[in-house]
Amino acid sequence: MIKRRALQAPALALRGLLAERPWLVTSSVSFVVGLGLLFLAPGMIVATLVEWGSSTSHNETALGMGAAATLLAGAGLVVFTRLEPDMSPATVFATVAWTWVGSSLFGALPFWFSGEFGSFDNALFESVSGYTATGSTILSQIEGVGRGVLMWRQIIQWYGGMGMVVLAVTILPFLGVGGLSLISAETPGPMSSRLAPQVSSTARRLWALYGGFTIAVAVALKLAGLSLYDATAHAFTTASTGGFSPYNASIGHFNNLAVEVIIIVGMLACGISFTLHWRAITGSPRAYGESSEFRFYLLAILLTALVAASLNWLNDISNFVTSLRNGLFNAVTLGTSTGFSNASGSNTSGDFAVWTAGAQSLLLPLMVMGGMTGSTAGGLKVLRAQVMAKYMRVGLLRVKHPHVVARVKLGSRALSESVLQRVAGLVALYAFTAFAGTLVLSMLGQDLITSSSGTISALGNMGPALGEAGPTSNFLVFTRPSRVVLMLLMLIGRLEFFAILLVVIAAYERVRRTARVKFRH
Repeated sequence: MIKRRALQAPALALRGLLAERPWLVTSSVSFVVGLGLLFLAPGMIVATLVEWGSSTSHNETALGMGAAATLLAGAGLVVFTRLEPDMSPATVFATVAWTWVGSSLFGALPFWFSGEFGSFDNALFESVSGYTATGSTILSQIEGVGRGVLMWRQIIQWYGGMGMVVLAVTILPFLGVGGLSLISAETPGPMSSRLAPQVSSTARRLWALYGGFTIAVAVALKLAGLSLYDATAHAFTTASTGGFSPYNASIGHFNNLAVEVIIIVGMLACGISFTLHWRAITGSPRAYGESSEFRFYLLAILLTALVAASLNWLNDISNFVTSLRNGLFNAVTLGTSTGFSNASGSNTSGDFAVWTAGAQSLLLPLMVMGGMTGSTAGGLKVLRAQVMAKYMRVGLLRVKHPHVVARVKLGSRALSESVLQRVAGLVALYAFTAFAGTLVLSMLGQDLITSSSGTISALGNMGPALGEAGPTSNFLVFTRPSRVVLMLLMLIGRLEFFAILLVVIAAYERVRRTARVKFRH
């Protein structure tokens, strides 16, 4: 009995030590980053299996090493850190930003280990482009890369589409308000809304909708004649409005009208607010028609497609049917910030780089605006474009009639001044950043059209740009320093400025406080 108790004592002590974990460091940022990395590992394992089962490149070791490194790093952060009892707004935004940075760094490991991308900065560019659902690539011969590595490109866009932080809070119901703040920071907009009273329920419902759209697109593509690999790969990047494809010609590789129609419907659906989808599914199908943002979203895309098609037809770029097909596909792919291309050998006019200048100019507003608030699409969002248009109209009205009482309304709802100021501030930041990015890229050797459209593409997470970086090209046309700038712009655009800015401000404040203390001593 004594011997048995002697053996049990160390076990009980170890169990108590593990339960209390006195070595824990309180760091919400590290803990949530760790959770994000843990969620990446299964995707890497799936990609490893795809590489092992269907590729001749034999990059299983590269993918397996990436999965092991990511799993160990994630587990270490989760085991040795814990959440703060109360998360300040600065901590929330820092958590979101560093989760994206950490995921991008570890997501680049399989690319780097495979040797297919050359240097680590190229691998990192591809990873950042994937997680931000941008879709810009540095690969010149995509089809020469192993299938497992290419599937990992598709998977990281699927992860990034809805957001790693939303995925993390599905198992963190004890975050309370902090958890809701994480979701708001991950999918920000002028006004926040939730699908359920509890944060974990909201996140689960978001992922249920997201997963449902992904499966629906995959099944439809399979029925249209695509292989299971192609259907799954393109379903991942359609649902995420990301735009990566395992083929150089993107969707044009199939030259299949049915496939293009399925992709168009999928992109349109995922560019719509998921809150709106939930309301429609749960008993309010009229919610779509009642949303002014939805009406504006559809009208802008359809009108752009029709006018661009007409201009191309009148200028003999292609016949009217082909012009309409290409106009609709490209208006949707840019209006939802996806970035697919439908150009092929028999449909060269699918490349909007060969369109007339007038038709190309119509695409720029779509690239800036993007999809609806609360969708997986990038850009400034349709709602902000509406708000700013009405805000300018009210401002002009007040100049003409100083004593008039006028409010900015969305439907029957009047917007508060705080909401209007936030929207105006973000739009001003967007404009300033777009100007600064264009200036920097021009100074680094790019022509003005490529610099400006590349900046707008990166900020809006679009993928292709105009000029030398069109839909049938790649981003190797940018110099290495330029690609570093573009990576930063992608992250800023995906996190909508505030997360990145707060991280920079917080770092600056820490440095200033440290310097002040050292100066005093």
